[in-house]
Amino acid sequence: MRHTALAPLTPRVVEPKTMRLTREEFEEAAVSALRRLPKRIRKKIENVDVIIENRPSPEVLSEMNLSSPFSLLGLYQGVPLPQRGFYYGNVLPDRITLFQAPIESICRTREEVEEKVREVVIHEVGHYFGLDDERLMDLENESIP
Repeated sequence: MRHTALAPLTPRVVEPKTMRLTREEFEEAAVSALRRLPKRIRKKIENVDVIIENRPSPEVLSEMNLSSPFSLLGLYQGVPLPQRGFYYGNVLPDRITLFQAPIESICRTREEVEEKVREVVIHEVGHYFGLDDERLMDLENESIP
């Protein structure tokens, strides 16, 4: 099952100079985002790999019916927790993939990159717990003052 974090639907004017982090800095932002999840959530996450890729592959874009590699910020691939039965076991880890270039392309500062990584991590972890895009959007909209 695949679930995605998409770039905002409304076009955002981005200054020509976007923020670029090294892979190590980006990984640190991802680790920080995971550590900032509430402990009760972190304790329930098992057998999940978090992967950083520069951008989605043409195959992933095709499967998702997307044309631009910059429209996909993150991707959850696996069996959501509520769909696992007693038979679930001896499987490869689920995957949460963060796409560095698309995330950076909509950010102008290091802080914006770190915050966007945090948002994408939360979104993809939500899919791990069985939330669909519609429910995640509702929750995200509820938290906006």
